[in-house]
Amino acid sequence: MKTLLHQLYEFGQSPWLDYISRKIVETGHLQKMIDNGIVGVTSNPTIFDRAVQAGQDYDSIIRDLAKKGKSKEEIYDIITIRDIEEACDIFLPVYQQSDNKDGYVSLEVNPKLAHDTDGTIQEAERLFQLINRPNLMIKVPATEEGFPAIEALLSQGINVNVTLIFSREQYIKSARAYLNGIEKAHLKRKDISKISSVASIFVSRVDSAIDSILEKQMNQEDSPMRKSELKEILGKAAIANGNLIYQEYKAIYSLGSFQELAGEGAAVQRVLWASTSTKNPHYSDIKYVQELIAPDTVNTMPEETIEAFLDHGNVENAITEDSSRDQLIISYLDDRGILIDQVCQQLLIDGVKKFIDSYESLLQSIEQKRKLFQ
Repeated sequence: MKTLLHQLYEFGQSPWLDYISRKIVETGHLQKMIDNGIVGVTSNPTIFDRAVQAGQDYDSIIRDLAKKGKSKEEIYDIITIRDIEEACDIFLPVYQQSDNKDGYVSLEVNPKLAHDTDGTIQEAERLFQLINRPNLMIKVPATEEGFPAIEALLSQGINVNVTLIFSREQYIKSARAYLNGIEKAHLKRKDISKISSVASIFVSRVDSAIDSILEKQMNQEDSPMRKSELKEILGKAAIANGNLIYQEYKAIYSLGSFQELAGEGAAVQRVLWASTSTKNPHYSDIKYVQELIAPDTVNTMPEETIEAFLDHGNVENAITEDSSRDQLIISYLDDRGILIDQVCQQLLIDGVKKFIDSYESLLQSIEQKRKLFQ
């Protein structure tokens, strides 16, 4: 039976799931979601931390590994790799049927390496070789130290999901790293048609940060007219930012330099909308899906957002060629002293820290269970 997710895919946007767990792999729930139209999955330390803490899904393997004297770091490695391997195998038919456009499973490098170029490259190489699946994507954060790692990994034929992108500047650097990496791979005579990458733009966090500033300004504003103006901008910054990034995407991949690579089989590095669950209860629960539907993109969603979209979503193009309204929103924010690039830079710093904190929390959760089972 064709669902809205199938319609979305036919339109040109690939719906991915934004979490992985032992439970959905073992029970067949992941396969059911694929049958309903999901064509990829991402993971990160926060997601694994919740899965380990939330229940007993990982207790048996942690118990077995603890009895074998494995450290918490070794246990983390084993359980995450096992989940990713099995998910890659489940998604392999999607990968093959889509001619390697979709069917990817993303695994993030240790977030503590976010500012370590060489360490990121070594860890990504290790994971890619160890898992040894063509539909594995390695997630690398879009930090200044991450960009040369992204380029180096792509040049070796390693699929990369560039994560924690908030600003247009980060996106442009990510696209540049992709193009440089693909070009180097081509010079090494690698089959560049088999190399895939996405640029993950985090969306809802931008609104959460900017709405907070706008609300403070509203509380300090005496003029009813200016208060109304500020209220009108609430919930609009993230979509405007995303739309402008999408325009950058279209401009970059229409250039002759990419067209030459495309002639050799290179695919575009698709824009992936991440952090698409709605944080503000006053906004639509499918706001960051419905308002970001566009060709040649990916939207990675939590299951609640997927269910909401299946229930009351609508497949129609949301991003137009005219970006003047989006520019006006960003200009208005600038005039109010809200510089989106500064907000995005802080969100990147916070995002890296959040993943490191989740990684440390996950190791702590594993250690507690490890000691319990020894």
